[in-house]
Amino acid sequence: MSEYITHDAAGKSVGKVEKKFFTFAEPPNEMPLDSGARLGPITLAYETYGKLDPDKSNVVLVFHALTGDSHAAGYYSDDDDKPGWWDNMIGPGKGIDTDKYFMVCSNVLGGCMGSTGPSSLNPAKGRPYGMDFPFVTIADMVRAQKALMDHLGIKKILSMIGGSMGGMQELQWCVQYPEMVISAIPLATTMRHSALAIAFNEVARQAIVADPNWNQGDYYGKRQPDLGLSVARMIGHVTYLSDEALRRKFGRRLQDKDDLSYQFNVDFQVESYLRHQGAKFVERFDANSFLYITKAADYFDLTRFKNAGSAVKVFSMAGARFMVVSFTSDWLYPTYQSKEMVKAMKKSGLDVSFCEVEAEWGHDAFLLPNQRLTSLVRGFIDSVYEDVAK
Repeated sequence: MSEYITHDAAGKSVGKVEKKFFTFAEPPNEMPLDSGARLGPITLAYETYGKLDPDKSNVVLVFHALTGDSHAAGYYSDDDDKPGWWDNMIGPGKGIDTDKYFMVCSNVLGGCMGSTGPSSLNPAKGRPYGMDFPFVTIADMVRAQKALMDHLGIKKILSMIGGSMGGMQELQWCVQYPEMVISAIPLATTMRHSALAIAFNEVARQAIVADPNWNQGDYYGKRQPDLGLSVARMIGHVTYLSDEALRRKFGRRLQDKDDLSYQFNVDFQVESYLRHQGAKFVERFDANSFLYITKAADYFDLTRFKNAGSAVKVFSMAGARFMVVSFTSDWLYPTYQSKEMVKAMKKSGLDVSFCEVEAEWGHDAFLLPNQRLTSLVRGFIDSVYEDVAK
């Protein structure tokens, strides 16, 4: 997520919200993982907004991107200076209207914002998991989310929405639990990572493991691999933006000086910006979680689910109504990948619409206030809700 996220004046805030926790898979009933390992107990941090209808027909499931969390909207206290990461989209009168819909957003398995991950206590050893934490996949994250839905007594999901890695979870849900999903809105996402996306993730991971403080993942209670994690964030952040966004915001403008320093200091504003993003990131995110989650995103290939072998075959397992959205300046998950997805959905006989939204901010565009996107989301979910009511 970028610093461009701002509060949207349209609609109201959901106000004060509370982070909740759900724990399941207590031994000896650990959850089986794709890797063959078993994990338990598992805790998921989650938040809900709006009111659940008596028949539970108004559920909207929201998925966060790579380094997001369950705090999608609202404020924890009067002292908060920043709302949830999608506050411009979620709330009374907003794109996802919490006067009408009951929203659920959880932090992914493997995360570090309240859900079980590498920084969590390993009950078998009495210390954080570190590299003893098993590999998790997008499908594993979805299995954990399904357990949360069961806990909440939710059997049908009116709509689900997520961008980037959130969109991957959404696609996985649609083929893994098709009987539960009525509609889905994948934003700025893909059925599988390109070599380019994998390459950027690998460079970011290597920045972490090359930091001496990483110590093979055993750094809890010691010096943190802050430098490596900061560089990893800087690498990733560049992929979230666009050439046009960087040109408009920074160009080649110098940072607090009139001439070049002729030293390896910060000369350009864009350098200062990236260092600032890296420094902020290490204050809130765990380096090991970054390793595990990026690997899960790289492993994701929807066509491998149940050995489908092709996009058409895997989407034939789904039954949801789709609205796929891409963004013109997104070069991380470019529009051709969304079109490939849409083509396969149509060949599978699914009800699918597609829109490429004009946006100059790159991959991060799905997180930013955009009236076109807000109107699309509101119109689609309202239409599905009306059809279900009929």
